[in-house]
Amino acid sequence: MRTDQQKLERRRRRRRRRIQIIIVYTLIAVGLAWFFESQATTTIIFVRHAEKAQTGGDDPPLSEAGERRVEELTRQLLAIDVRAGIDAVYSTPYQRTQQTAQPIADELDLPVNTYDASDTEEFLEEILREHKGQIVLVVGHSNTVPVMIADVGGHQDVPEIAENEYDNIYILAIPWFGKTKTVRMRFGEPYVPAVAGNESVSPP
Repeated sequence: MRTDQQKLERRRRRRRRRIQIIIVYTLIAVGLAWFFESQATTTIIFVRHAEKAQTGGDDPPLSEAGERRVEELTRQLLAIDVRAGIDAVYSTPYQRTQQTAQPIADELDLPVNTYDASDTEEFLEEILREHKGQIVLVVGHSNTVPVMIADVGGHQDVPEIAENEYDNIYILAIPWFGKTKTVRMRFGEPYVPAVAGNESVSPP
């Protein structure tokens, strides 16, 4: 028969093993929590520039209607996240995109970073690398926004954006693992489809 001392020692060893297991599981939980936090969901907001003026050649500024739309866009995006808000703003170098992005950047005390619309794949890779877990606004053009959404893993069948269609906001939630979610919202003056054959063509 075991002595009382042996029984006591056995109970102590079992208690130490339980404590060790608890410590190991706690460390694993802390490590996993840190990992998932470091690999948090990245959110990219894509918008086309607002209405452009009919003057200005290949680089027109915004029209009065465009300026009104930008006011509404700024109002919407300032409240896009209840905790932190937008972390970075990107735009192509044209007047119409810069003027669309600048007001929200000013409100958030952020710079407007410029990207090359002809090389969006490298640009999107940079966003996912440099802004992991953040919210990023990207202002583009009617012919680049759907392409960028598809390239970053969003919906592959985003409809073409018409020449006079300016009211889309696309929000992409890109998790560190799993499927990217694509959400479309509308803002400002609603888009009214043009009558076939009467739609003018100009740079996006």
